[in-house]
Amino acid sequence: MTEAAEATRRTPGTPCWVSLMVHGLGSTEDFYADLFGWEYVPGPEQLGPYVRAVLDGQEVAGIGEMPPDGHLPMAWTTYLATDDADATAESVRACGGTVAVGPLDAGIAGRVAICSDPLGAVFGLWQTQARRPGAPPHGGPGTPVWHELITQDTSAVGKFYEHVFGHEAQTDDTAPDDFDHLTLNLAGRPVAAVHGVGRSLPHDRGPHWLAYFEVADTDAAARRVEELGGRVVDPPREGLRGRQATVADPEGAVFALMCPRP
Repeated sequence: MTEAAEATRRTPGTPCWVSLMVHGLGSTEDFYADLFGWEYVPGPEQLGPYVRAVLDGQEVAGIGEMPPDGHLPMAWTTYLATDDADATAESVRACGGTVAVGPLDAGIAGRVAICSDPLGAVFGLWQTQARRPGAPPHGGPGTPVWHELITQDTSAVGKFYEHVFGHEAQTDDTAPDDFDHLTLNLAGRPVAAVHGVGRSLPHDRGPHWLAYFEVADTDAAARRVEELGGRVVDPPREGLRGRQATVADPEGAVFALMCPRP
């Protein structure tokens, strides 16, 4: 990751954290530890059974355990940074989105909320009060490297993120003409993207944010996912930012692998 990208990671509107809620915390820890080399430390007590994944001394993600009667779909949640979670939550509502949880305090880690945009894609808000977990990882294999909103089309929902977070939505000139894709910029730098897939949107997931984790070899990592009990959703291919694959862990949480271009 470039120094410029690092500098934008905590700017309001920038993806700053990813977390996952699962049924089997221990088995999920083992899966990602093998795949990415993660180690774990306890998370904020306010979040229940929860651990923070650590790589080379940097906190890179969170994994929590659902209550026994929880029936939410397994999904990685991308959190966007904010200086004021309460004000941003009000803006989400005013622009047609929904605030499902919070904002609420997460101890010294900050203040959080779970929201969805007008088309239903879930994302989090994180107002950091300390360096964790809003402190960005330094990049490298096993760290979140990119975030993309997969939705029906980019036009309406792109304006939502522009209004709420101040993103500058820009059409990617390098993409094919029939490829519905926007890059979300802050201060002229790309921080995320919106990909409109029309009727190809998975019926079992609907609009969703997709977290990309860096790997040294996309093909080898995808094979390892299958060996560990996960599955390959979209096989390795060349994407706009590098060689990528979409995979799912053993509980069905979908995420992407990417070996970025130099």
